[in-house]
Amino acid sequence: MSVEVLDGATIVSFVEDEDAFNILIRERFAHLDTDNDGLLSHSEMMEELKCLRVFETHFGIDEKPDPDELASVYSSLFVQFDHDSNGTVDLEEFKAETKQMMLAMANGLGFLPVQMVLEEDSILKKVVEKESTAKVVV
Repeated sequence: MSVEVLDGATIVSFVEDEDAFNILIRERFAHLDTDNDGLLSHSEMMEELKCLRVFETHFGIDEKPDPDELASVYSSLFVQFDHDSNGTVDLEEFKAETKQMMLAMANGLGFLPVQMVLEEDSILKKVVEKESTAKVVV
C-alpha cells in the first residue's frame, strides 16, 4: 500500500483516455479470469470486489463485519456488474460497470486533491501512476 494524492479530475481524465482505460480494463479482466474462459464467475470477481474494501472504516484497520452481511454486500456488487443476469460478467459488462464506478468515485471526490491509501495493484494506483508519468513526459 502507498499513500497517494488523487482528485476527481485525475480519474475523469483517465476514464476519458479510451486507449489507456481499455488497456487497463483488459489487463485487469485477464488477471481476474483465472480459468481463461473469457467470463468472470462470482468467485473470480470476489478478488476485485474485496479490493474495494467496503467495510474499511478506520485508516486501514478493518472491523470484523458479519459474514452474512459481507456475503450479501459482495453478491449485490456482483449483480451490478452482471448486466444480463446470466451469472457471469463478460469484458464489456466489466468495462461498463468499472467506468461507472470510477466516474462515481470522481464525482464523490470532487476536484480538490485528497490523500488516499491505495493498494499497489489497484486500478486507482494505476490511474495515479499514469498521471505521474504524463507529468514527467510533458
